This record gives sequence, structure tokens and C-alpha cells, in this order.
Amino acid sequence: MKYLLISLSAIFLFTACSGKKYFEPEDVSSNIELNKESMSSSITSMNKIGATLENKEIITNTGISSFKLPENFDFLNVSADGKIIATNYIDKILIGNEEKAVKDVVVAASLKDNKLALVYSNNTIELIDINTNKTLFKEYLPVSIANDTRITNPYFMGNLILFPTLNGKVVIVSATTNESVRNISVDPDSQFNNIISLNVIESSQTLIVASPNKVVSISPKEILSKNYEVRDIIVNKDDIYLATIDGQIIKLTPSLVEVAKKKFKYAKIHALAYSNSLYAVESQGYLINLNQDFSDYKIYDFSFDNKERMIAIGDKVYYDSKYITLP
Repeated sequence: MKYLLISLSAIFLFTACSGKKYFEPEDVSSNIELNKESMSSSITSMNKIGATLENKEIITNTGISSFKLPENFDFLNVSADGKIIATNYIDKILIGNEEKAVKDVVVAASLKDNKLALVYSNNTIELIDINTNKTLFKEYLPVSIANDTRITNPYFMGNLILFPTLNGKVVIVSATTNESVRNISVDPDSQFNNIISLNVIESSQTLIVASPNKVVSISPKEILSKNYEVRDIIVNKDDIYLATIDGQIIKLTPSLVEVAKKKFKYAKIHALAYSNSLYAVESQGYLINLNQDFSDYKIYDFSFDNKERMIAIGDKVYYDSKYITLP
């Protein structure tokens, strides 16, 4: 009987494993020139706009910085005047070379002029005058127990400060009066609903906000939303590019109209990146390159360990202790 149970267990495990589906493209090329470089150490933490390396150097939109964070600090953001903002996830944040004590765990932060916008792990948001250390605005929002790790930072847009919360809202605060002027519910009902991406399309003054389950377009004329299971989302000029959990890559207008779409069966997209065209990194070791209207695409071999951390910024993809520049 014992041997029968073992045999049945083995069959069950084999059946479960054999039932997994993987992206297996038929036409794969190695004919792509990737400028591959080594980094001084591996990625230990990251968010949408940057990362921290094991040796405490950081990655930002300008590349790998020689600036080193103190021990136990991780990168969050870069201020409007170029200062690095980091957190120790306990009781301090770093602004440039100065450590500042805080009363709770900071998970997102932005700084412009003398105004520091913070999001805490308990979903409290706060605006502080760093010259006087005075709280200019503070709001206690419902605690969010389950969060997607892709937490995005507050955003300064003209005279407004946009606070992306951990419970699926964007709180808009006036930088002139330091008062809340509007709350926008992006995804209030899902279990994982913190804001994972916040971008502004300057030409139309349109705010593009995403949670793990929804994309919202907020313009002076209207608020539009669509449901997607978001793997990654990037904005390039007037175009929005979205990868979904079920292997779709979609191109949207600022009004969330789908102008191009391509589904790659069983594909698991790690990251989207844009050089002269759109690229998608797929977990089984492929690099998908699509043309402008998605009418043509090429798939290239791209070997990497999909268990390692990966971040795409602009035309660069950083992974483990290496990075590539896309052609």
C-alpha cells in the first residue's frame, strides 16, 4: 500500500509538472547586437525607476551611479535637483548625504524645492517642509495589508502633488495651499491594488495611472479606465505600452484606445523597454522586438536567470550583475 501511495504521488507530481505550459517560439534568431556590460555587483532591491546594488551603488535613469548608499538603505527616487532619496525601511530616509528621522516606514518619496512628499507602509501620506521640518499636509488612509511590491513614488505636476496610495487611490494635493483638492479611485476593490505606475503625457496633460488590475487615464476633459492584469507598463512620448499576465502586449493611446495588440501564447513578460522600437523580455530567455504598429516582430535568444531581479529603464535592461543596451 505504501508503494502504491508513493507511485500515485509520483504520477501526480509528474502530471502537474508536465501540465505547465511555456512560451516556445518557432522562429528564433540570435542575430541581434546587444551591448552587454558588467556591473560591480548584483541587484538587491528595485522599484519602477531605479535599483540598489549589493555594494550599495544605485541604478537610475542616467545609468549606474558611483554614489553609494549607507548600509541598510535602499534607493527610492531622485529629487528634482538630483539628490538621491533612500529609505532604511525603519525610521529614516536619506536625502543626498543627510539622514532624516521619520516616525514610520517610508516606502515612497519625492522631493521638489523644499517640499518632501512621503508614502508610509501604513498608507499614511505626508507633505513636509524640509527647511522647517513642519508637516504641511497629512492624511491617514485605510491600512492596506496586501500590496504589490511595485510601489510608485509621489509626482509633482505643476502646482499639484500626486500621492499614489497603497489602497488604489491617487490623492491630489495643492502645492500652493497644501490642501487636498481631489481623490481619484483607481482600483478600490481588488486585493492587490496599490498604484504601481504613474506617468504624465505632457502633450495632452494626461495622467496615466496603473494598479496591478487597471489602467486609468486622467485628462482635463475626462477620466477613463480599463481592466487589465498588468505585468508591466511604460509610456513613450504619446504612446502607452502594456504587457499583461496572459502574454498580451498592447499599444494604447492616451485615451486608452487599443491601436495595436499581439498575444504571445504562454509568454510571461518580465519587463518592457523602448529604444527605437518596443522590446519585451520573456522569462524563458527570449527578447521580443515589435515594430511600430505590431504588424511585424522578431524574437531573439536572450539568456538570463529569470529568478534574478531585472529592471528596464529607457533602452537598458539590468539583470543580476549585467546590463544590455538595446539597439
